[in-house]
Amino acid sequence: MLFELLYRLKEVWTPFNVFRYITFRTGLAIATAFFLTLVLGPPAIRWLAGLRIRQTIRKEGPERHHAKAGTPTMGGLVIVGIFTLTTLLWADLRDSYVWIVLLTTAAFAGVGFADDWIKVTRHRSLGLRAWQKLVLQALAGLAAGIAVRLASGGAPYAGALALPFFKNVLIPLGAFYFVFVMIVLMGASNAVNLTDGLDGLAIGSIAIAAATYTIFVYVAGHIKIADYLRIVYVSGAGEVAVFTGAVVGAAMGFLWFNCHPAQVFMGDVGSLGLGGAIGIVAVIAKQEILLVVVGGLFVIEALSVIIQVGSYKLRGKRVFRMAPIHHHFELAGWTETQVVVRFWIIAALFALAGLGTLKLR
Repeated sequence: MLFELLYRLKEVWTPFNVFRYITFRTGLAIATAFFLTLVLGPPAIRWLAGLRIRQTIRKEGPERHHAKAGTPTMGGLVIVGIFTLTTLLWADLRDSYVWIVLLTTAAFAGVGFADDWIKVTRHRSLGLRAWQKLVLQALAGLAAGIAVRLASGGAPYAGALALPFFKNVLIPLGAFYFVFVMIVLMGASNAVNLTDGLDGLAIGSIAIAAATYTIFVYVAGHIKIADYLRIVYVSGAGEVAVFTGAVVGAAMGFLWFNCHPAQVFMGDVGSLGLGGAIGIVAVIAKQEILLVVVGGLFVIEALSVIIQVGSYKLRGKRVFRMAPIHHHFELAGWTETQVVVRFWIIAALFALAGLGTLKLR
């Protein structure tokens, strides 16, 4: 909206032509989302507290976490709302991929909202039943897959899987492509959700992953850079960098209030929405496989739960003191801040490893 208005003014004053550059508008998106979150954060926290939207702590969680009961939650509404507004302000809304990422994020955030709302209104730590949550996520993922396939049109990469480390190697997936997108989005959203257990851990890691995919989606949408790096060129994908920039800004702003000791939690509306956002951006950038590398921390967190549950059911023994794995290190004696900062470092290393693959072709 604001982009269109300001860009038209180039006829009056040439410097307004700068708004045509995606990199410039991505920078504006980061700054806008960050400052909006800082400004709107305090009243939003008071509003959530006034509505008695408070965190319910699982009884089986670490003992020290019980002190967090009563902290306002569902702060993800602020994050999603702000980066959505920021994207609408600075992105070219004629680009279909922009609408796909916004609607997909809204769909996954909607599932999280339903889950949070049940927890809050019924005063329990469990919201939607597992099968209900998975079905809703699957439907959102399938719809996203169909939308991306239609937006790709007759492009060579449409409905295909791009392999990293190889120059323009595409594997046609046929009808399985829609299932593949569904799996990517469900995996990403649930992995982020499992990581959201310590103050600032998930939102800081999301900021790192979103910043990384800002680069991926920009180069995928730039024909010259994509050709130089020998990656798949996706026409129109570059505009999604404005969206990921807005996610980075909103995440950093929210971290201001979510760092230890947290004044607000983002809830499932935030974790599922943000996970879905990263997942759909990876699909559009044709970097789905690298999501396992860039989001390596989220993968480790999810695997720790799978291993713990599987081991207990098959052998009656636990591998970790508690899962997800961040709780294991808490119980091993690390402070919450130590766990979070060290895990951020790991997330950053994974992100750098993912970026390094751009030259390994």
